Amino acid sequence: MVSYAIQGMTCNGCLNKVTSVLKRLSPDVRVTLDPPRATFDGLAPTLPDVRSALAETGKYTAAPVEETFAGSVAEMQTRSWLQTYQPLLLIVAYIAVASLAGGGTDPMVWMNHFMAGFFLVFSFFKLLDIRGFADSFASYDLLAARWRAYGFIYPFIELALGAAFLFGWQPRLANVLTIIVMGFGSLGVIDALRKKQAIRCACLGTVLNLPMSTVTLVEDTAMVAMAAAMLFLTHG
Repeated sequence: MVSYAIQGMTCNGCLNKVTSVLKRLSPDVRVTLDPPRATFDGLAPTLPDVRSALAETGKYTAAPVEETFAGSVAEMQTRSWLQTYQPLLLIVAYIAVASLAGGGTDPMVWMNHFMAGFFLVFSFFKLLDIRGFADSFASYDLLAARWRAYGFIYPFIELALGAAFLFGWQPRLANVLTIIVMGFGSLGVIDALRKKQAIRCACLGTVLNLPMSTVTLVEDTAMVAMAAAMLFLTHG
């Protein structure tokens, strides 16, 4: 599977025209308007071939997805850290405050509620554009990069964990799985940060255009820490 960012598309008419042109290169192409992208599921043509085909239209061109996002990152660098991550911080703050309901100041109850809210809300955003999430996730997650289906399964893993914490189903198992899933996920984040890659963070799917940073790593490791605390202090 190979994806290219398509520049110049603004409407469904553009979408149909680009799809028609690219299907001559491969019948296994999917073109989307949001994000503007062409994804080849089978044998993919090269970027020069795609650009040559689109040149016939005189309006559209193609670029690597990473190159396009790198431009977005450069634009984001003109903003403050708070401006860039404000949407994510607000979502986490809402979950944190809502988690106080029913548990008061009991830290174990609060963590259980927070983890339920976190997984349910974050899985919701991923499921809004599961294909887009899978594409972004595969750019840095160690398993999704080798087995694309994992990108489609992952939101449902989060959804199941959120439901387990919400309804108190098999709390020990839920905590163990959280440590495994989030701990393994953090390895891919660490690798991407080490390589200083300009890639999209897929934590909220494709709804928010957030760059990969230490914020993502803190998010993953915080969930691991809370699951470990609940596992050893509550089920000890």
